[in-house]
Amino acid sequence: MWMKKDIAEHLRIRLKKEQEEKEDKRRYKAEAHLYTIIKVARDEDLVEQIGKDIYFDLVDHERVHSFRVQKQMPLNLFKEEIAKEFGIPVQFQRLWIWAKRQNHTYRPNRPLAQHDEAQSVGQLRDISNKTHNADLKLFLEVELGPDRIPIPPPNKTKEDILLFFKLYDPMKAGLRYIGRLFVKSSAKPIEILIHLNEMAGFAPEEEIELYEEIKFEPLVRCERLDKRTSFRFSQIEDGDIICFQKSPSRESEEQCRYPDVPSFLEYVHNRQMVRFRSLERPKDDDFCLELSKIDTYDDVVERVAHHLGVDDPSKIRLAPHNCYSQQPKPHFIKYRGAAHLLDMLIHYNQTSDILYYEVLDIPLPELQCLKTLKVAFHHATKDEVVLHTLRLPRHSTVGDVLNELRTKAELSHPEAELRLLEIFYHKVYKIFPLSDTIENINDQYWTLRAEEVPEEEKNLGPLDRLIHVFHFTKETGQNQMQVQNFGEPFFLIIREGETLAEVKGRIQKKLQVPDEEFSKWMFAFMSMGRPEYLQDSDVVSNRFQRRGIHGAWEQYLGLEHTDTAPKRAYAMNQNRFTFEKPVKIYN
Repeated sequence: MWMKKDIAEHLRIRLKKEQEEKEDKRRYKAEAHLYTIIKVARDEDLVEQIGKDIYFDLVDHERVHSFRVQKQMPLNLFKEEIAKEFGIPVQFQRLWIWAKRQNHTYRPNRPLAQHDEAQSVGQLRDISNKTHNADLKLFLEVELGPDRIPIPPPNKTKEDILLFFKLYDPMKAGLRYIGRLFVKSSAKPIEILIHLNEMAGFAPEEEIELYEEIKFEPLVRCERLDKRTSFRFSQIEDGDIICFQKSPSRESEEQCRYPDVPSFLEYVHNRQMVRFRSLERPKDDDFCLELSKIDTYDDVVERVAHHLGVDDPSKIRLAPHNCYSQQPKPHFIKYRGAAHLLDMLIHYNQTSDILYYEVLDIPLPELQCLKTLKVAFHHATKDEVVLHTLRLPRHSTVGDVLNELRTKAELSHPEAELRLLEIFYHKVYKIFPLSDTIENINDQYWTLRAEEVPEEEKNLGPLDRLIHVFHFTKETGQNQMQVQNFGEPFFLIIREGETLAEVKGRIQKKLQVPDEEFSKWMFAFMSMGRPEYLQDSDVVSNRFQRRGIHGAWEQYLGLEHTDTAPKRAYAMNQNRFTFEKPVKIYN
């Protein structure tokens, strides 16, 4: 049995510390109802945050100093806590309550009077907050004399309004907080212009424009302030924000991307950093661009093309991001198919910051008029598969696809007849009629395979049957045997009265399997996924029902053996299929 003295000293210290921390957390939680959190914002916070972390409103309350005090503490006693923390004597402090306005902005609403300061912080919190358990938010007003030493706050009448000022520099596209002023509500902005120029470091006679920052959600509202109309008439009140700048000249408007305060705030509100990923490497960020949510489709592809050095933006094709699967959506964004960047980024109720791109060899509008199909061509005699990317008008037929393939593929002879098959998980599901249009052919999930039609299949006798032959292994899954297909499926003619031994001979010759390996293969009649094993003497045609060559083929001849083929795979679509033949890809 372990004794306390057997535990190393440093472990005992660590365990004790962890226990104390756990106890502190428990006590903190148990006593939470006795305390309230007070967040005190100061001018220093506004200077530090505006233009760096925030642009709208005045402060991020999550990033100001917070105090945890007992709810019963009178506010005038709490001011002593402020004095200890900030070094501002109580007589120089004036605290303001923040209020949330109807337009969802937060502004200092009113200074706390003597009767407020006699109340407990818990009572004040309940008065100022309708939200249960919300923090008490305060603004600390400190007035400084000429020597930067605190002085008592000035008397405030109903006529006095506390305004906050931000300065915008169009040349730097920068916004910063430069201070606050008390003004008379009956006064006009023109009466404080010299004071504002002094705060900004401008010449006294500098022409400046004033704007009231009203709100930013859901849309930015920032309106020019009439300098010759009283603050009261312009409905300016305590806590309002005035942004100002030098009056824009024609030259500055041409040079600056955001020549005035409203255009800058509009840009900040809508700017969006977008991560672009190549579709060839969909898990890795390739580059980032700062765009605007209201950028048009053309704006976005032009910026991407410029970054990539592509001369024609219409050759850029974009795909949106699926926030749930963390993959590209299977459907591309059509040419000018999204009005704005935000439309490209929204996935259901989530907004992504990822877009996928690819550079096309022809313009997207031209490509959209074409249907692109990836077709795996199996050579008749050579041991290879060649993957071709074909583009044809959407109204084209399967016959047109095969004629186009003739110009690209190497045929055993010029007049060879071709067919197009639909392959899914190593089984043939369809032979496409030549007259089918290609508009609805899906090569995203199914593999399209083209091959020459063997001469023997063209001259079927009345009793001959064309059957499907698939490779399979058996695997145990969920306490039962399951058939797993692999390799390349193919067609085979079986003749009336032909035994399995005869059929096996032709299969071995077709697939060129060595005797030693072929002797291990087993052959089964497959129906509804269940194998019925055949003997050499069984007549194969007796197992297959008479039906047309084209139909629902749920019956086939299964070749059971180990999958010894090298696992060559090519990503011709979202599923990957293994072929026994070497693959060449031609785009």
